[in-house]
Amino acid sequence: MGLYRRTKRRKDGTTRRSKIWWMSYIADGRQHCESTHTSNKRTAEKMLSIRQAQVAEGRYRLIAAKPPTLKEWADQLLETIAHQNTRRVYTSCTKTLLGFFGEARLSEVTANRIEVFKRFRLKAGTGPATINRNLAVLRRMMKIAYRRRLIGQNPFEEVEFLSERQLRRQPHILRFEEEARLLAVASPMLRALVVLLVETELRVGKEALRMRWDDIDLGNHAIHVQESKTPSGRRLVPLSEHCKTELSRWRELTGPSFSQYVFFNPRNPTAHLLKLPKTWTRALKQAKIDYFPIYNLRATFASRLSAAGTSDNLVAGLLGHSSPSIVHTYAKVLDEYRRDAIKKLEQHRQSHQPRSDEPEVETIVN
Repeated sequence: MGLYRRTKRRKDGTTRRSKIWWMSYIADGRQHCESTHTSNKRTAEKMLSIRQAQVAEGRYRLIAAKPPTLKEWADQLLETIAHQNTRRVYTSCTKTLLGFFGEARLSEVTANRIEVFKRFRLKAGTGPATINRNLAVLRRMMKIAYRRRLIGQNPFEEVEFLSERQLRRQPHILRFEEEARLLAVASPMLRALVVLLVETELRVGKEALRMRWDDIDLGNHAIHVQESKTPSGRRLVPLSEHCKTELSRWRELTGPSFSQYVFFNPRNPTAHLLKLPKTWTRALKQAKIDYFPIYNLRATFASRLSAAGTSDNLVAGLLGHSSPSIVHTYAKVLDEYRRDAIKKLEQHRQSHQPRSDEPEVETIVN
């Protein structure tokens, strides 16, 4: 054990000693030989001392000589994910990653190749949020591989995620005159849903479409959110007078006797709606409004609250972005502020209503 110089035999039978010093040491019960890449013996001795200290302190990482392929490692990772929705997202992301990296081994997934992957996906028209989701899955795989000493370095130490805020498409803020045109052509169910979304902070799929009539307290102008994206999302949502009127109208048409869900599946009233892309797209087209996703109505709610004079912090809280500890500690105070914010929103709406001498948009019930 120690330093030595390798001897190479020539074709004519003579030998030649290399000028480069090699070092030999024991790690994990095995002998390892490594080049110092220097012909200076004193420098080589220092490198050997450093390596021996790393081994003694447990800081020296022995990397696998043949790490698994990215596909093999992805399959192992998917087996450890118990949550069904998380596994579905990871499966979709790994399929995208494997489509680019192919049969590459973990050691071949370098920072440079990851940067090429980012540019390739952007050029294909993929949004930054989707690319970042793929990168997050790959980062987790490489992080675990580094911990298990399958690779010598995690490439994500040199990789930055895309800035979603700069590249993200700005949400469409529904103007009051656009809302009037949209409600005029919307079906009764869609009309109630649109008003609910622009007058509250409810999320479309996680909260609004899953809402039951038992969750609505029209007498107290409030909705009790029972199911949400996060535990802190279970909260009390104040209702404006305008929203209460629309929900009452929709309740008279259907009500709990027909379905427990406010927005039920017409083909199966015992289940709630999962999505309504065709209905939403058709209504926008009839109202002559450029298409935008229905979840943008949350941005409309936030924009109108800000225009009505509500503070940015309270708007963020109403959108469900405040921490759970704040919500639980100041629950009563927040409820009062929420109600005051909804009153401001109601006043802001009334200031944009047409005057008595202006023609009103006739509501068309499909």
